[in-house]
Amino acid sequence: MRVIRPVKQQLWQGVTPRTLALSLALGVVISVMPVLGVTTAIALGVSVAFRLNHVAMVAANYLAYPAQILLFIPFFQAGAWLTGGPPVPFSLEQIQSELSGGIWPTVVRYAEANARAVGAWLLLAPVATWVLYAVFVRLLARLPVPRQEAPPAP
Repeated sequence: MRVIRPVKQQLWQGVTPRTLALSLALGVVISVMPVLGVTTAIALGVSVAFRLNHVAMVAANYLAYPAQILLFIPFFQAGAWLTGGPPVPFSLEQIQSELSGGIWPTVVRYAEANARAVGAWLLLAPVATWVLYAVFVRLLARLPVPRQEAPPAP
């Protein structure tokens, strides 16, 4: 209880259920962007720029990270389909072989395909954010908003 109460207070501090829902929705949507290693920084930057709940946004980002891995190949394939680019052949053996030659050459080799994947994500992100926002608003509306407790007297 000593850990849960401060986290809950930080999560709800100064936000409405709608603001918290937007923070959670954007945190999830940003987390599935098909670029490894930058989503936390982007989520934090967006939360600062739009004055959203940093804790909620980064927590949602971390919790949705497995979805990024699951959606990586579909975003690459969708990017290729949308732009008419060549499909990216993915196999575990191929990726291991290419990575054994170095990480940077592999990144460069897939840069164009990654840009197309980000394009596909950019097209889907607004719709996904809106849907998740609507879901989170309904879920959060059912939760009691914790009252701000006065600090204990010395």
